Amino acid sequence: MLTPGQRATWWLSWAAAPYAAGMRVRNFGYEHGWLTQRRLPVPVISIGNLTVGGTGKTPIVIEVTQWLLSAGRRVAVLSRGYRRTSRESFLLVSDAREILATQEEAGDEPCVIAQRCRRAVVAVGADRYRSGRRVLEQAAVDCIVLDDGFQHLGLHRDVNVLLVDATDASGLEQVLPAGRLREPLTAARRATAVIVTRAEMPHQVDEVLTRLRSAVDTLPMTAQVVFQAVELVSLAGQASRSPDSCRSRAAFLVSGVGHPASFRATVEKLGVTVIGEAAYPDHHRYSPRDVAMVHARAVDLKADLVLTTEKDAGKIRPHLRQDDGRWWAVRLGVEWLTGEADIRKTLMNVRLTAGRGVGA
Repeated sequence: MLTPGQRATWWLSWAAAPYAAGMRVRNFGYEHGWLTQRRLPVPVISIGNLTVGGTGKTPIVIEVTQWLLSAGRRVAVLSRGYRRTSRESFLLVSDAREILATQEEAGDEPCVIAQRCRRAVVAVGADRYRSGRRVLEQAAVDCIVLDDGFQHLGLHRDVNVLLVDATDASGLEQVLPAGRLREPLTAARRATAVIVTRAEMPHQVDEVLTRLRSAVDTLPMTAQVVFQAVELVSLAGQASRSPDSCRSRAAFLVSGVGHPASFRATVEKLGVTVIGEAAYPDHHRYSPRDVAMVHARAVDLKADLVLTTEKDAGKIRPHLRQDDGRWWAVRLGVEWLTGEADIRKTLMNVRLTAGRGVGA
């Protein structure tokens, strides 16, 4: 006799079977040309993952985009704009000169990318091919980065970077709805490179790589990264300061991200004493009441600082008093433990093609 919990697990596993079968048929169709994969006239670099939830895509997209910009490439970043309020099929977030859309209109990640990569064009739209064509009609772009593009098989990509979270080996066990996989683990064979994120613990890295190797014949080049705080940015103005400035201070945390435990761990590495935390669901839209409640709790606990993520900062800032200097966003950077040179070489060797958009 199955327990209620076992029955629930059994039903989820049963429901996952047709989903997995459907994804396999879809992937097979693209692999064998039964489904059309369209090409853009410029190189396309995809950065994505296999699981739902946060694996650290945004810091990697920012890192890769900044590499390309520093090498003289004219880059556009295409994103779906998850949970955006705008209903346009295509929205230009940044034209590489100024930001043209709000965080609510464009979605969290595209706005953070636009703010951090000021010389890149950033656009959102569900159909990445059509978004790419629209961008190429308007800007002299010679390289496109897909944010969260691993499952977007309708668009050909020249480099397919797959991110895997070292702290989430269990997420690689089953497909939706029984687990967190968006498609069967065998899809990892499409990857040009695998980047293991949050790779602080070697035994966790070994576990996720072992799972991947059990599903694919040959694992492509791999790299390992961790995310580190590189700067604190004030929500009350334009000030910024070193993360070391908050060492030994008491902080209240507030976040609405896919991996709140990782945010807390990053803050604790700074030597901060965390005295309270408000963790909202991923992509949470903050109300004035939310911000007032966090402020009141921070005051009651005598917190020196209220720390949040860069993704949350833009949604919290409109509800703050401009003289409230207690609130700071933690800006993350990428620290490469292994594989940086190989990944850079692969990206920098992406061939510049003749077609460069109307403005080239």
